[in-house]
Amino acid sequence: MSAHAGGYSADPRIRWIESLPWIVAIAAFFALPEYLSLGARILIYILYALSLDLIVGYAGISAYFGLGAYVAGILAAKAGVGDPMVQLAAAAAAGALLGIGTGAIILRTKALTLLMLTLAITSVLLEIANKATALTGGADGLSGVVVAPIFGLFRFDIFGKTAYLYCLLALLLGWWLVRKMIYSPFGTSLTGVRENSLRMHAIGAPVYWRLVLVYTLSATIAGVAGGLITQTNQFVGLNVFSFESAGELLVMLILGGVGRIYGAFVGPVVYLIAQDLLAKQFPEYWYFGIGTMLVLVVMFARGGILGILDSILVKLRRRR
Repeated sequence: MSAHAGGYSADPRIRWIESLPWIVAIAAFFALPEYLSLGARILIYILYALSLDLIVGYAGISAYFGLGAYVAGILAAKAGVGDPMVQLAAAAAAGALLGIGTGAIILRTKALTLLMLTLAITSVLLEIANKATALTGGADGLSGVVVAPIFGLFRFDIFGKTAYLYCLLALLLGWWLVRKMIYSPFGTSLTGVRENSLRMHAIGAPVYWRLVLVYTLSATIAGVAGGLITQTNQFVGLNVFSFESAGELLVMLILGGVGRIYGAFVGPVVYLIAQDLLAKQFPEYWYFGIGTMLVLVVMFARGGILGILDSILVKLRRRR
């Protein structure tokens, strides 16, 4: 479970420093108009990482991301449903349904068995998407995804302005939901489950169903992120179910700081910008740069990049 310091015993008020990501995002919209397409992708992966951060220790979240992506794409390309809100709602519902259906089964297992089951779910969905070519496009991917203007007013443009603001709004809503949950009695109970599930059982807490609920919420958010990636790209391929995608997401979370809500904000920004810069300079070896960065963070930055910032702040306070 996530290691957020939340719950009813913590101060739920939003601190000034929590406004920094949103200030930076708005400033980037005006200062970096040529990078808005990349910015939209970063925002989507922040939301995706936020979903994984809720259930650190349980793999397979790429299944719900991929399902959301394909549901939104099939509605747009095959069913003729162009309304972006309907597409996104369907992606969220698909993620939630699969999350509660599979979570109710796999969360009864532990350790290696749980890991294998979550990977099996992703593999099954990948094979279904690969074989159902009439519906998904198979290995060629699903093209022809049409997304109508948002509220009939804001059309997706080639510069990514609408997509960026659309993804920013979706991220804001996802962040608010996750933060609200963390700073609640339910969030405190999740911390208790993470720290000592046996003790939570002993005091009569419904551990299993709380795990199922948070797993379903995580799957729902991942489904929304999948829907967003389809809408912004207007294309969806089998890579949304790939283990490589799931591995990249975990790397992002480790870079930012596992179990901390804003680690999900920092990691994708660092990873995707580094990927973009390294791929331009070293097209064949950019993974080496990412790997080196990950090794350095794991060895010397406990708690990820946010852990480094925490150490700096502690030293500054001691000097004062």
